[in-house]
Amino acid sequence: MSALGVVFGDIGTSPLYALRECFHGPHALPATHENVLGVLSLVTWALILLISVKYLVFILRADNHGEGGILAMAALLLPSRGQLSGKGWVVLLLGLFGAALLYGDGMITPAISVLSAVEGLKVAAPGLAPFVLPITIVILVGLFLVQSRGTAAVGRLFGPVTFVWFAVLALMGLPHLLRTPQVLAAINPLHALQLFQTNGMLAFFAMGAVFLVVTGGEALYADMGHFGPGPIRLGWFGFVLPALFIHYMGQGALIMSRPVMPENPFFEMVPSWAVVPLVVLAAAATVIASQALISGAFSLTMQAIQLGYCPRMAIRHTSAQERGQIYIPAVNWALMVACISLVLSFGSSSRLAAAYGIAVSTLMVITSLLFALVLRRIWHWPIWVVALVTTVFLVLDLTFFAANALKFLQGGWLPLLVALAGLILMATWKQGRQILASHLLVGAVPLKQTLDDAVAQGIRRVPGTAAFLYSNPRGTPPALRRNLDFNQVLHERSLFITIQTAETPRVSDGDRLVVEDLGHGCHRVIIGYGFMEQPDLPAILPSIAERLASGPLDASRISYFLGRELIRATEGAGMALWREKLFSLMMHNARPAASYFGLPPERVVEIGATWTSSRLLGRPGSKWSAAAL
Repeated sequence: MSALGVVFGDIGTSPLYALRECFHGPHALPATHENVLGVLSLVTWALILLISVKYLVFILRADNHGEGGILAMAALLLPSRGQLSGKGWVVLLLGLFGAALLYGDGMITPAISVLSAVEGLKVAAPGLAPFVLPITIVILVGLFLVQSRGTAAVGRLFGPVTFVWFAVLALMGLPHLLRTPQVLAAINPLHALQLFQTNGMLAFFAMGAVFLVVTGGEALYADMGHFGPGPIRLGWFGFVLPALFIHYMGQGALIMSRPVMPENPFFEMVPSWAVVPLVVLAAAATVIASQALISGAFSLTMQAIQLGYCPRMAIRHTSAQERGQIYIPAVNWALMVACISLVLSFGSSSRLAAAYGIAVSTLMVITSLLFALVLRRIWHWPIWVVALVTTVFLVLDLTFFAANALKFLQGGWLPLLVALAGLILMATWKQGRQILASHLLVGAVPLKQTLDDAVAQGIRRVPGTAAFLYSNPRGTPPALRRNLDFNQVLHERSLFITIQTAETPRVSDGDRLVVEDLGHGCHRVIIGYGFMEQPDLPAILPSIAERLASGPLDASRISYFLGRELIRATEGAGMALWREKLFSLMMHNARPAASYFGLPPERVVEIGATWTSSRLLGRPGSKWSAAAL
């Protein structure tokens, strides 16, 4: 039941606008008997081939230790922490662009879903038309305002409400289907072929609208980690697919039975007295669908942070009981502004539909390409089987992509622009951090050697415990080197902590912690987290204390020493100057490591370095300075 609201919310709201868009607008098909059968045939086989076969049968098997989604699949294909090959970079860029496309989807889905539901008021009372946009904006503002409180409590209502929604969809379509049973002939795919023979290019334009019925398909894969493939398949084949099939056939029967194409066939399927209750239910269903996309954007952002493709941001856990309930303020407010801007700019769900399909169709193409690599590299299927399966999927995906690309100038450019911006940000952050890390390794002294030399030189030992955080577990942390140079002391007990992110969603408790005794009261500590987990250093300190050879650990008296780098861009080789400036800006606005790892601020000492990019990238004219920040 709980999977219904989260997994199927997006695909379940498509009946609000999908069929309508086939027979409305500048490239609308004439609503003839044959054309309705052709469109219904396309809808039926899109649900069967793209959702039932591609995603439910094949893609859900490509899990990364139980987790799904485009970044999880890309991480599955990039297990090595070493340098990427040319093919590796292609996989990485495809994964990043696909992830960025989900942000475009997250912007448009709440806007088009809520707007299409509220537009039902114009059917109930045409005089309410001027209030459609204000009501939509109020609902969207309320939706984003409650995100900070978490969805644990409200989430318990998602399943029952969505169950009622799909049941109502089936009940709406059944009477019309029984009155016009000849629409069932649409199961024959020959009607889809006839649609193209009769209408030519108009039928190809209609493919872009037909694609709207499957726009929630990627959510089935992305949300697999929350429920597992079993409940998703059971919910789809046992309830959701039959309800959608009955509804689409019933909506098609209504269109077929009317001499004039209804302005809003969804709401005209019910008696006038039921329109307002249906608007309320549709608004609830679209809010649930939007909630799933917003939560997905939060989850995707945390994955990107953990995998090193996004700067650290403030992440709040909104539930102590349910895993994965998080809230990211920066993402939430950005999505709210974007959704409201889209509603005001486009003004109707029909105009927004032009911008909707291209992001999802592009993402489906990327998923098919990465899945082909999974079939070959991970599952080791014969090459001819991989070619056959991939060809079938790509023919479907590219056909829908081409149909949606025709709407590029009508708004389809928007999600692609958002995705391109996201790709640039993630790639710049990843490359900049790699360059910085590689430079810090140049001339780095092994940690054990630094400690042995300091003790041999009679360095003064001071009471207490110091913890140094550094990304390289074998090298000497810059904060330690600066502390030895400036203060010329070493604490009686020192912990050198490295937090590593695995290419798996989660790390078991038994594999999370490695503690090594370095002598002189010093220990190397390596803590592993999965890309779906947020590091919490204070929470794991008791486990560290149990492994120490030097006795109990008083967590309240630990001093944390962190390094911090400030980058100043200069012209020359390396990344383009504008990307260096962008990287510097991103570093400046990243959440401090102390806050991100949950360290008590009164116990934190930051010792940093300021680098010009000429120094960072190995160019002449470099400058370097260090200071306690």
